[in-house]
Amino acid sequence: AAGAVRVAMPGAVRVAVRSLCLAALLGALEAGGTELTLELPDSAHRCFHQELESGIKFTLDYQVISGGHYDVDCYVEDPNGKTIYQETKKQYDSFSHHTEVKGVYTFCFSNEFSTFSHKIVYFDFQVGDEPPILPDMNNRVTALTQMESACVTIHEMLNAVIDSQTHYRLREAQDRSRAEELNGRVSYWSVGETFILFMVSIGQVMLLKSFFTEKRPSSIGAGT
Repeated sequence: AAGAVRVAMPGAVRVAVRSLCLAALLGALEAGGTELTLELPDSAHRCFHQELESGIKFTLDYQVISGGHYDVDCYVEDPNGKTIYQETKKQYDSFSHHTEVKGVYTFCFSNEFSTFSHKIVYFDFQVGDEPPILPDMNNRVTALTQMESACVTIHEMLNAVIDSQTHYRLREAQDRSRAEELNGRVSYWSVGETFILFMVSIGQVMLLKSFFTEKRPSSIGAGT
């Protein structure tokens, strides 16, 4: 019987851990959020609107992936038209706020200060706090069990992995954009150098040819 218990316990533990972790992941998906990558033309701005209840927390993270000096203007307005956040020529930033009034909140990205460079901007708009991953976790008076602590740790590590993946995805996209831009500049410079060398070579050939060309006397001089 003891041997049977020792064999059966690991499977039961795995099933329990899987169930708790699945509940944790499903609970994490309930938090509202939007991720979007947009193209911002030169001398243009784009705005987004979200209706929120009062007392709700929202977070706006953004980063310029490509274009110009990788900077953009950003501002956020409440339903009364009051500016609660404003930054100019930022490459990336994060802003969190608890709403005081109910209504439509507006956040905008502006590239009006640039007259020739397009920008690609990534932003992540999260609404509300993440719900507890375990039932009645905030109201518990007893310590978490070992399985519950393991689920909390796994959940936090998964969040850290997601944040890291997003960060490295943006860095990879930004580096790829810079590499493509540098490759284009090198290609144009190489074409320009090839054209200049071709023209110089023709000029040198024409100049050397003029040195060895025999100048015949004119007919008047020969008759005299």
